[in-house]
Amino acid sequence: MPGLVNALVIVAVAALVITRQFAARRIDDDRRWWLLPAILTVMAVRSPGILDAQHRVASASLLAAELLIALATGAGWAWTTRVWVEPDGAVWSRTTRAGAAVWAGGIALRLALFGLGTALGIHQDSSALLLALALTLLVRSGILVLRAGTLHGADGPATAYGDRTASWAEAADAATRPARKERV
Repeated sequence: MPGLVNALVIVAVAALVITRQFAARRIDDDRRWWLLPAILTVMAVRSPGILDAQHRVASASLLAAELLIALATGAGWAWTTRVWVEPDGAVWSRTTRAGAAVWAGGIALRLALFGLGTALGIHQDSSALLLALALTLLVRSGILVLRAGTLHGADGPATAYGDRTASWAEAADAATRPARKERV
């Protein structure tokens, strides 16, 4: 039963997080950005089946690879997120197309790892995926909070990888205009 609960939580959290990130969202300064990843981590580590008892080394290796992919996905997603400051000082963010590509790449790599584990006969519990999702969200949120902290008092948007800027002149012009929220 915990595997089914974990699978439902993974699908629900991923759907919620992904859909919310493509809309402009305010980045709050409060310290609760780590709360959802902490809850997901507790749910993941409470399950005793995170490692296969018969293939501990191979299972731990797959888990380590999963966590490295999660780390890279979270960092890539955060650095491909557009962050800007409104005239009232509020910091906003919105995932770019490059961020969606990072997510797709992370999912493809996770599927490849799952396929490798299945081919090797290693039992893989959903709690490993839940732990990886928690790490992805923790890294992304942490980097966005750091980026938001550096923008307070900035005049224009901070560029993200994947933003289209035609020239340095346009970038300089955009930096002198007040930032505004993108239409969604």
